[in-house]
Amino acid sequence: MDYRVGQWVEVLGAEEIMATLDDDGNLDALPFMPEMVQYCGRRLRVGKVATKVCDTMTRSGMRRMDDAVHLLGVRCDGGEHSGCQASCLIYWKTAWLKPADPPDVAELDAPELDHKVFVQLTERSRVRAADGEEVYRCQATEILRAAPDVLPLRNMRQYVHDVQSGNVGFPAVLRAFLIGLFNRYQEHSRRVLPSWMLLRGGLTWGFLRGSEGPTPTGQTGLQPGELVRIKSKDEIVKTLNVDLLNRGLGFDAEMARFCGQTARVLRRVDTIVDENTGRMLRMKSPCIVLEGVVCEGAFSANCPRAITAYWREIWLERVETPA
Repeated sequence: MDYRVGQWVEVLGAEEIMATLDDDGNLDALPFMPEMVQYCGRRLRVGKVATKVCDTMTRSGMRRMDDAVHLLGVRCDGGEHSGCQASCLIYWKTAWLKPADPPDVAELDAPELDHKVFVQLTERSRVRAADGEEVYRCQATEILRAAPDVLPLRNMRQYVHDVQSGNVGFPAVLRAFLIGLFNRYQEHSRRVLPSWMLLRGGLTWGFLRGSEGPTPTGQTGLQPGELVRIKSKDEIVKTLNVDLLNRGLGFDAEMARFCGQTARVLRRVDTIVDENTGRMLRMKSPCIVLEGVVCEGAFSANCPRAITAYWREIWLERVETPA
């Protein structure tokens, strides 16, 4: 079934979905997570069609995802992964959905949770490592198995799908393609040209360059609900090392698009599952998540993954509001 952005769908019942899963709780290597059970039987709208996914683990580029969508506003709450705060946008296989009409007001209440299925999926979502530490499985840790094929820039079908599905319009597709070509040229030129012949130093789009030496810190104690302004790109770049990191947290061109904007603090984040190892990461320095500020894929082939952007407090400044 080919879905489009904005289309109403109904999530199948928990037992129906369980019938599509293998012994590990997967369909096509993609887990159906216990956090998803609460949506069974509910009617929701398609937010994006998940035809591709960016590889944040091995940096191989874009990878093809088949028969999956994102539902509008449905993110993992991390409840069964020890409170992971990554808030990933959930993937839904089309086999777990069916077309539906918009819900009536009387149908807005969530159906009763299937506790039996919930417990089964929770047991499958974690294992005990040899050192005794709990290791988690989720869609983020399994994404490379669920999307095994690299999607090259020259694959024109991906851009057709982007428009046909309603994910983006033609101008966004053209921009993403041209930026992709430019970045490939820059990467190639750094390998074969002398430094004096490089265009803007061989930097990829966004033209971010950090500096040598330790990076500064700035703890301001921001709390949920506070209004902040994202500092300028020049101000933030001064806090980055040559790998564009500030104490291990990265800043990229997608985030730079929000520089100068104001937003409210959604939460402080100090606990996430490491997608490479499945182990829980406890951050020494909490980072900040802002309301509505997620990766838009503008410079990443219009990736629909909408990864939450993490901000250091030193990249933000409070905006005083009238009493």
